[in-house]
Amino acid sequence: MPSTHKTDKPYNRGFIMALTSAMFFMFAMTTDAVGEIIKIAKMDMGLTNIQASAFHWATMISIAASGIFLGFLADKLGRKTTIILGLSLYGIASAMFFLGQDFYLYLTLLFISGAAIGIFKTAALALIGDISHSTTQHTRTMNMLEGFFGLGAIVGPLLVVFFHSRGVSWTYLYLIAAGLCAVMVLAAFTSQYPPTAHAADEPINMRRTFGMLKNKYALGFSMAAAMYVSSEVAIFVWLPSFLEGYEGTEIAMWFAAYAVMIFFVLRAAGRFMGMWVLKHVSWTIVIALFSGIIFLCFLLSTIFGKNAAVFLLPLSGLFMSMIYPTINSKGISCFPKYEHGAIAGLILFFTAAGAAIGPLLMAFAADIFGGGDMRVGFMLATGFAGMLFVFALYNWKVDPAGKILSQADDTQY
Repeated sequence: MPSTHKTDKPYNRGFIMALTSAMFFMFAMTTDAVGEIIKIAKMDMGLTNIQASAFHWATMISIAASGIFLGFLADKLGRKTTIILGLSLYGIASAMFFLGQDFYLYLTLLFISGAAIGIFKTAALALIGDISHSTTQHTRTMNMLEGFFGLGAIVGPLLVVFFHSRGVSWTYLYLIAAGLCAVMVLAAFTSQYPPTAHAADEPINMRRTFGMLKNKYALGFSMAAAMYVSSEVAIFVWLPSFLEGYEGTEIAMWFAAYAVMIFFVLRAAGRFMGMWVLKHVSWTIVIALFSGIIFLCFLLSTIFGKNAAVFLLPLSGLFMSMIYPTINSKGISCFPKYEHGAIAGLILFFTAAGAAIGPLLMAFAADIFGGGDMRVGFMLATGFAGMLFVFALYNWKVDPAGKILSQADDTQY
């Protein structure tokens, strides 16, 4: 039977939301600036493409490992303690980017940063359940938080470009992150958090997280998250390469120059819009419709090439916006609150693994089957988007999680 640690002290939901939003903004600011960082680091440090790609995959692999191996900490130690632990580790690692310019130093710090993100993000995701009053509110809250993530993904690359244009090292982005971490750790330490639910008759450890792989809801939503992220990351990692050498009309050339930025802006705007859409339309319909549009954007881009991709792939960001936070929210809500840390860690593992492996598979396909033509890589990404669409259609028609989510509204919220 679930039990909770009781406290008589009230918590401020608005303050908790603001702090959690700041966390999402902060780590997006660094992780989604990787494209600009890679471009600069390659020149400054004389790195090969393979070496430079580590700035992306090192963080993602470490997040994945942290999510599945340490996700249970949010349930065992409590949300507040785990958030402070993760933010402290991330802040220290970010500050250490100033120890010197060395590729292997950066690689080590990226692994540490990824582990820290896995720790505090799983706790933050579990915390959303603690402060939500229904599965529907949980989903809307998740979309809002991911909207702040989207804003961070815009600000981070802009700061790197701004620093570089003035001869300032990109590592100052991590100094800013370290400062933000210090402020957030202090704020978290002095704040009252809601109580964390516990299962009195079940040990909270890594084995329980792995045991969730046998659960059809955990596996289904985790695989859907992986397919989504593999499609999303394809755009901001490889779209510039796909559009390289493109020539077209003036407006098309403008889209090509700012393709990734347009994608990020539309993704952020769409996530805030998602809060309104999900109030009026069933989430199963929204996921099915939007994933279908995304699949069509990828399919037409691979069929008609750069002339279509320059417009359609950035536009897909608007329709991608609501999919990941909604999948994440519904997957977590299928489980009791005392398991939210573990299931959040499992979904995060599949998310980060998809973000790391998807672009590598695209590069492999482009090199082996296309002679370096990234259009072939996007054919593979179209397959990822197609698999997500199939999942969404099945989810819409069958609604396999409908009953358990309805039960969660009665028993957990």
